Amino acid sequence: MQELYKQIHEYLKMEEEISFEEFDSYYKKIVDYLNENADKLEEESLWKALFISENVMSNADARAKDAKGSLGKKYKKMAQRLSLWAQNLTARLAEMGYNEEQMNERFEKMFDEEV
Repeated sequence: MQELYKQIHEYLKMEEEISFEEFDSYYKKIVDYLNENADKLEEESLWKALFISENVMSNADARAKDAKGSLGKKYKKMAQRLSLWAQNLTARLAEMGYNEEQMNERFEKMFDEEV
């Protein structure tokens, strides 16, 4: 999870967009990791997984609107799938007692975090 978290921070700092191929590769690593480990994630990893999912989902959604044809559909599917993961992870954090305001505050700190 730490490697994926470190990578999202590198992407967020970049001025230019990454290629579809690199985006797709990163997306697949996230989904594969979540498919294999989501049930075992500890609290800190839950936060990181949610942060990654939300950011990649948002970016995929924006790219889906700009892309045409099959590429747009691929980005849209990525955003939809990550939306489901984000909902799952958010629900798990809510079960731990976090409310929306606390989650938003934590996200702001995570954006500024040095990794």
